[in-house]
Amino acid sequence: MKKCSKSHHSALAELNITPLLDLAFVLLVIFIITTTPIVNDLAVDLPSAAKRLKDPKHNVNYVTIESSGKMFLNKDPVDLASLQEKVVALRVDDPNLNIVIRGSAKTKYRGIVEVMDALQQANLGKVNLATEAMPEPGRKD
Repeated sequence: MKKCSKSHHSALAELNITPLLDLAFVLLVIFIITTTPIVNDLAVDLPSAAKRLKDPKHNVNYVTIESSGKMFLNKDPVDLASLQEKVVALRVDDPNLNIVIRGSAKTKYRGIVEVMDALQQANLGKVNLATEAMPEPGRKD
């Protein structure tokens, strides 16, 4: 009978994993290319700057946020909780309540978002943001 040498068995026990790694990387690349990234977005309707609507002067309530964080509702100082209560009271009188949020140029965006959240919790569906008109190109004011 013929005996097998140990060196012959060790050669069969080794497995070349290079093709397996190539296949794994190809599958990884295909997976990365075909998957779409999941993005959490906040849907915002941005107004066009081409036309400017005049602010209606009747039944408009202004929420003003200063850069220091102080808030005012129609020139009366408020905090978030009292703002929400006052807006609910104003909505009882006028179901089509019109709120405009104004902030200084140095107001942190977080303060504006907090006011928008408070107004949303007061079931106010539509909120307006006051902005400054962009100067027309070539026009000197």
